[in-house]
Amino acid sequence: MTDPRAKVPLLLLEDGPPVRRIPLALARRFFQICTGASAKAVAEADLTPLEFAVMAYVNSTDGEPDIDQSALAARLGVDRNSTSLLVGSLESKGLLERRVNGADRRARLVRLTPRGEKLFTKLHPQAIEHQQQVLDVLDPAEREVLLDLLVRVIEANRDLARPGAGRRKRSANGPTT
Repeated sequence: MTDPRAKVPLLLLEDGPPVRRIPLALARRFFQICTGASAKAVAEADLTPLEFAVMAYVNSTDGEPDIDQSALAARLGVDRNSTSLLVGSLESKGLLERRVNGADRRARLVRLTPRGEKLFTKLHPQAIEHQQQVLDVLDPAEREVLLDLLVRVIEANRDLARPGAGRRKRSANGPTT
C-alpha cells in the first residue's frame, strides 16, 4: 500500500510549471490542451470550442437536431443558463435557430440553420484533425486504450459529473465555503 504522506511525483514540462501526477491536475492539463486544439480549429469562424460543441450536438448529419435546451445542457455537461447563453450567441450569428416545442411550450428546441450546417460541415474535419494531433504522440492502439480508459472512468463516476461540481457556492455578500 502506498504511504499517503509520500510526495506525489511531478510531471516536469519543458515550458511550463510542473504538474502533479494526480488525476485532477492531469485531467485539467489535458482539458486545457484539448480546448486549445479545438480553439485553433474554430478560430477562423470566431467560435469558441463550446459553441462548436453545441453545433456538433445539433447538426443534422450525426447530431440531434431539434433537441431541447435542457437535454443539450446535459449532453454538454454545462448548466442550463450557460447553454442558453451559448445558444443565444449562435442564434445571433445566424448559425442556430430555436423554436417552441409543440409538446411543451416552455421548452425550446434548437437546430442549426442552413448557414450553421454549412459552417459545421466545413469546420468538423479541421476539429477532428486538431484533436487527433493531440493524440499523435500515441500509436493507434494506445489511443484506443486511452479513450477506453477515459470512458470507463467517466462512466463509473457519472454521479460526480454535474455542471458546477466542485465550485464554491456564492452568496450576495461574496464567496462562501
